[in-house]
Amino acid sequence: MKIGILSDTHKKVKKAKAALDFLVQNGAEFIIHAGDIVEKEVLDLLEACGKKYIAVYGNNDAHLVQYHNRYHLVQEPYYFKLTNTKFKLMHLPFYMSRDAEVVIFGHTHQFEVEFAGGTLFLNPGEVCARNKPLSECAMLEVLEKKFIVKYYTKKKEQEQYMLTKTFSYERQKSE
Repeated sequence: MKIGILSDTHKKVKKAKAALDFLVQNGAEFIIHAGDIVEKEVLDLLEACGKKYIAVYGNNDAHLVQYHNRYHLVQEPYYFKLTNTKFKLMHLPFYMSRDAEVVIFGHTHQFEVEFAGGTLFLNPGEVCARNKPLSECAMLEVLEKKFIVKYYTKKKEQEQYMLTKTFSYERQKSE
């Protein structure tokens, strides 16, 4: 299963749309937003993308609670299962324990991927291009025996996201 992951869209609705469209066009079957959604229009984009999705509240999203029952919004840390894999989703990197196979977080505005003790830790970076001159997102492919993470970036002058790096990790599933 291919999972499109974005975070920290903040007030950049057009950048959020570009990232979301790119992930869907490149095969994302499920979308995860790791918080700091900020604008209701980003929730509308998630709802309209045609894929199942989940979005966690970030530290700048308290005002979105009024839409909690309309969209797939969750509080952190949020545990769920996809493709027989246990996930933990949060915005703030406060619950960084290895109590899930995949831990997805945001907040730092920095792409990060690490595989430790059988757990994949993944921050897709920032869509908003606030801290650097590029927008970022990631695609996680969950296979039976491995995780493949593709990190994408888009500079202002580029029309499309570009593959920046691919990471592959052997899963250590206990039977």
